[in-house]
Amino acid sequence: MQFAVLGAPPDAPRIRLDWRRFRYAGKFVTRDAGKAVAVEDGVLERAGWPPDARDAEAEGVLGAVSFSPSRDDADTAVLRYVTVRDDRRGDGIGARLCAFAADRLLGAHERVRIDVNNPYAYEAAYKAGFGYTGERVGRHELTLVRPCAARAENYSAGLDAYRERGLTPDEVAFLDARDGPPDVVDAPEGER
Repeated sequence: MQFAVLGAPPDAPRIRLDWRRFRYAGKFVTRDAGKAVAVEDGVLERAGWPPDARDAEAEGVLGAVSFSPSRDDADTAVLRYVTVRDDRRGDGIGARLCAFAADRLLGAHERVRIDVNNPYAYEAAYKAGFGYTGERVGRHELTLVRPCAARAENYSAGLDAYRERGLTPDEVAFLDARDGPPDVVDAPEGER
């Protein structure tokens, strides 16, 4: 697997993801957000990659994340949308991709923020080095930042915030299986 940052606004590339295989697929065809991707080996070396959304689907993409500067804080970058191809969900691609993107963004920003709306995304963000701030966006999204000084101490508080709302049986089982913070993934080296 390879990882790459493809660009930032206003010249960010557009990626057309197959809407049948990716959630949030439509969020990646605009130029208003930067994009980073996880792709199958060899994809980055293909001529003409990444394709413009008007021309072709981005074959070989396993996951994508969009990002932009915070509207409220010039020192903060925000990961906006994270998507992993349906048949590869649960393989750790989202956590590794977020760690990769955050590492690159921390070169130009003091911190990176992500707002997550479910316990699976919360755990992936934690594995990517983000920590719960105790803040929420709206009713269901928890705010995590990287770096976060109280990361390990706040892990359980974030899980408890999800327990306060109606959950699916799978989400309840997922939360019940958590007995402490998971290990952090190593950010992959990028090709670009």
